[in-house]
Amino acid sequence: MEELKYPIGKYQPQPFSAKQLEQWIIDIKYLPNQLENAVINLDEHQLETPYRPDGWTVKQLVHHVADSHMNAYIRFKLGLTENNPTIKPYDEGAWALLNDSKAIPINVSLTLLFALHTRWVAVLENIKEDEWNKTVFHPEQKKEITLWHLLGMYAWHSRHHTAHITALRQRMNW
Repeated sequence: MEELKYPIGKYQPQPFSAKQLEQWIIDIKYLPNQLENAVINLDEHQLETPYRPDGWTVKQLVHHVADSHMNAYIRFKLGLTENNPTIKPYDEGAWALLNDSKAIPINVSLTLLFALHTRWVAVLENIKEDEWNKTVFHPEQKKEITLWHLLGMYAWHSRHHTAHITALRQRMNW
């Protein structure tokens, strides 16, 4: 079950390096393409299939990535323009149950991700090395989180959810 939940493993923080920075920005930059390729040619029945028992459907997963990455983009902009701002947590499980995640076609969120990631990468590519140490405060976790840590988390998140779909396709022989 752990393999179904974490097909690429859990996020492992990494120390700053130019090489790691380049890889994580590539992960963010190409997430829309990777996600689109992961869902290509899936029919409605397949899109309504949970990626694991008691998990979200593929459709909900695609919409979740859009929701999550919109929040991420805002968190980065806040972190870059304010001094340790408090970020707004949200109930991602409840968001996945809202009608937009259940009824709207995934191409809407895929299109949103292409536009969002274009803007996000433009921000990421211009962050100076010392700015990666800027922080945001997460009130649920009760801790400061660096922009560097956030970048790694969202790069992992991109690969993590794409792998949920590709692993499901492989298991189901789709």
